[in-house]
Amino acid sequence: MKKEPAYIFRERLLTVHEADIRNRAYRKKDEEYEICNKARIRIENSAGLVVRTAAEDFADFLQVSMVVSVEVVTAGECSVSLMLAQSAGVDLGEYGVYRGFLIETDETGIHIVAHDERGAAQALYYLEDLMSLAGAPVMAYGRVFKKPAYSPMIVHSGYGVDDYPEEYLMRLAHEGRDAIILNVIGINQSEEREIDFNEVIERAARYGLDVYAYSHMPSEKGPEDPDAQEYYDSTYGRLFENCPGFKGVVLVGESIDFPSGDSRVGGWRRSDNQVDGIPTGKPSAGWFPCSDYPQWLEIVKKAVQKYKPEADILFWTYNWGYQPEEARLSLIENLPTDISLLVTFEMFQPVKYEHSTGFCADYTLSYEGPGNYFASEAEAAKKRGIRLYAMTNTAGQTWDIGVIPYEPMPYQWMRRLKAMHRAKEDWGLCGIMESHHYGIYPSFISKFTKLCMLEPVEDMEGILEKILKAKYGEMNHGSVDTALMCFSESIRYCTPSNGDQYGAFRVGPSYAFNLSEAIAIPKGPGQEGDMRYWSFPRYHNVSEPNQTPLSVRIHDEIKSVERMLELIREGVGHLEQAPEQNKALLELLNLGRFMEKCVVTGLHAKKWHVLLCRMNAEPTKEGLFGIYDEMEELLRCEIRNARETIPLVEQDSRLGWEPCMKYVTDRWHLEWKIRQVEYVLNYDLAEYRRCIRL
Repeated sequence: MKKEPAYIFRERLLTVHEADIRNRAYRKKDEEYEICNKARIRIENSAGLVVRTAAEDFADFLQVSMVVSVEVVTAGECSVSLMLAQSAGVDLGEYGVYRGFLIETDETGIHIVAHDERGAAQALYYLEDLMSLAGAPVMAYGRVFKKPAYSPMIVHSGYGVDDYPEEYLMRLAHEGRDAIILNVIGINQSEEREIDFNEVIERAARYGLDVYAYSHMPSEKGPEDPDAQEYYDSTYGRLFENCPGFKGVVLVGESIDFPSGDSRVGGWRRSDNQVDGIPTGKPSAGWFPCSDYPQWLEIVKKAVQKYKPEADILFWTYNWGYQPEEARLSLIENLPTDISLLVTFEMFQPVKYEHSTGFCADYTLSYEGPGNYFASEAEAAKKRGIRLYAMTNTAGQTWDIGVIPYEPMPYQWMRRLKAMHRAKEDWGLCGIMESHHYGIYPSFISKFTKLCMLEPVEDMEGILEKILKAKYGEMNHGSVDTALMCFSESIRYCTPSNGDQYGAFRVGPSYAFNLSEAIAIPKGPGQEGDMRYWSFPRYHNVSEPNQTPLSVRIHDEIKSVERMLELIREGVGHLEQAPEQNKALLELLNLGRFMEKCVVTGLHAKKWHVLLCRMNAEPTKEGLFGIYDEMEELLRCEIRNARETIPLVEQDSRLGWEPCMKYVTDRWHLEWKIRQVEYVLNYDLAEYRRCIRL
């Protein structure tokens, strides 16, 4: 693999169709229809922009990927036809729903009947998927009905925060997702820069994508304030007046906390929740299911629906999983029923170790879900008749290892998908948010989850086998599949604590190891990005509810991460033994090796914390010398680990990049890390040794 300049990964995100993936050894079977040169794709003369765009895209796919030249027409004989059910006079039955479609293939061609324009586009993208897996522009005879299991399927940008270039929007449509997010603090103002919201909404619509406003707008009025309605009319109402194309708005406690009148909460904002520097001991409104949230929601809903009556008001209970179930469910029992309730699928679930209990602090794949928190709120939503959405991260990335593009753990994703389908049956789960912060990086995982979230649901193991053979080659399938089984098992031993997700696992081998002073990771030369919030310079040792204190728990966590590391190394070994080291396999192998380096640093960070605690409590000089020796050995191992990571990140420009911090584990930061640890060795630790000899 060659070295990649920074941000070249974005070119991959903008490459919609891979060039010449046709398998020229493939021969059409008797019961298959083949699209040949000079074929025609026929759309209705009245077809709208979404269908026309998708048809031209399908023609481009055939040209670029299958080396077949076709044209799009509105009349005459054709190889592929697209019609809407209403104009075709076809009853699609249970598939006559949003984005539902029928593909009927026989000796005369491939004929698509869709419920709506987005369904027609998805039918063409589905054909692209099947033809890419086959390596040929063929379709088996028969009828294929499909509809989405969930809608909306909301994703953030994996290109950059709130950054949606044209080709990237097209890729998201190909990935089967139907909605994107813009972070909003005011009209045409996102958290990072000014954006023409209406321009993004218009471009996204061309590809069948809705746009949600993720609110960071201030909430300076409580529902009891006499001018509350006027105030929210001037914020949320004005937003939808100027940008009526927004599909809806996402409201989550930490981003929209307001001055609540609930006596169970303290100060308004979390940062102000103190008196004379002493915390009140109560949560702020953003971190507690206050009794007046329903009234606040009604005011915001009225402001929004004045300009967009059908707007989706998406209320997310992300911040409240730590709180008593009684308080959480009491809030749901009083919510308006014409909103959507978003509940995170696996968070806040207890993690049982050998001698202790941990906690799923944030988004994690270590536990497939659903968690007890999700189940309790899903049941309450069902009783009230409230639309139920879930935060599932099924676009492919959680917060377990922060600087990789996706988690190549398909069998663990499979467990989550099956759990989601059961949640749909049990509680009516109907919509999902599939990424947060990290966005979606199209990969074999996002393709796998897309195909597994189409109904009727096909055999997931069979879907995965086809994807792996097409991407990595039939000869490599055994090695790759075994490796991915190891990776899938390894993530189940990941420790999803705040200390990990906001520490060493967040940034990987560039993470600092501090002794006497806290040296934080700096920005690189000319680098933009916020380095402060996303990575704590010391192991997060704050007492947290519902789990065993860290001094007990961390020893169990070390054992768990050691097992995680063993399994990742085992998986890497299987990839190294694959018979045909092609480009796709080498990229996966490089990712596996990088994950190994990240886990090594995560393990070292835990051991370093234990050594620091022992050092600060050791009463004898002899004992301290022994601890210093252990520290020196660990730091030298960490220097070696960082040095071995440099060629890995240079071969894949996406490794080591994080949306807010930008590049945080590139060559510059890894070399900084080596210098930082050498300082600790040569000055800090040396001074400690000198002092003990006095």
